[in-house]
Amino acid sequence: MTPIQWTYLIFGMVIVLALVFDLGLFSKKNTKTTLKTALWQSIFWVGLAVLFFGFMWFEDGADTAISFMSAYLMEKSLSMDNIFVFILIFGFFKIKEEHYSRVLLIGILMALVFRAIFISVGVVLIARFHWILYLFGAFLLYTGYKMFTAKPDDEFKPGENVAYRFMNKYLRVTHEEADGKFVVRRNNKVYLTTLSVVVVMLAVTDIIFALDSIPAVFAISQQPVVVYTSNIFAVLGLRSLFFLLRGAVDKFDYLPQGIAIVLIYIGLKMLADYFIHIPIYVSLLVIVLCLGGSIWYSLRHQKNESPERKA
Repeated sequence: MTPIQWTYLIFGMVIVLALVFDLGLFSKKNTKTTLKTALWQSIFWVGLAVLFFGFMWFEDGADTAISFMSAYLMEKSLSMDNIFVFILIFGFFKIKEEHYSRVLLIGILMALVFRAIFISVGVVLIARFHWILYLFGAFLLYTGYKMFTAKPDDEFKPGENVAYRFMNKYLRVTHEEADGKFVVRRNNKVYLTTLSVVVVMLAVTDIIFALDSIPAVFAISQQPVVVYTSNIFAVLGLRSLFFLLRGAVDKFDYLPQGIAIVLIYIGLKMLADYFIHIPIYVSLLVIVLCLGGSIWYSLRHQKNESPERKA
């Protein structure tokens, strides 16, 4: 077997065993996830990613390993926006806390399937039409600019979500309490419950964010093994990150600006790739400095709190 084939094999085994361990030890049906549990879950998933980084360094070389870590950090940082939206969705539908973990798990697993499809399509398109990377670069520049200049009142509104409006209009949906069920039968008809609606909205939300993050990863590396593994590690750690940060996410006021600068840098890197090659360790350094700097600045310089936020 080639080194890349060994990497895929070990990665698949690690993910399957990790999911079994995570679901069996940390996740129990209809129970609240404590901060302590979320911390251990986060350490577990981040630790696995770091160990896999070491394995890739040994098996595939330093460049591939550093590309993986850069892409992983990029995906992890963009997950912050996912978490903020997830919090709004759960609050809007008044989901009970004991259902959070199961709903997040199903939504994230659905998102992984769609991400795998997007990545596969992206790999094929880039292999056949290399110039599409320049379109990705221009798109990331635009996305970074929009994120940097976004206003507070531009926040996500769950009630206006396309998936929510589609399901309400074309499917049988009930918003009554269903005791944690995803479907119920009423008058010999099957209805989707609010939990089903939330699962779909979580998956659709992640797909929308993937439209930014996947092109950004392709800017770091076009190696399928790097793109697949970094995405899967980052997304599988999203559930524990949600429980860990949901009470503190509002403290990172300037993180979106840090992410925006990273996206702008990645977009410029893609557009300039024809003229100049920027070493991958430079990209890793830029990502770490921008994200770490924006978090540090957020903690040191909190924005003025609105009355709603204080409450």
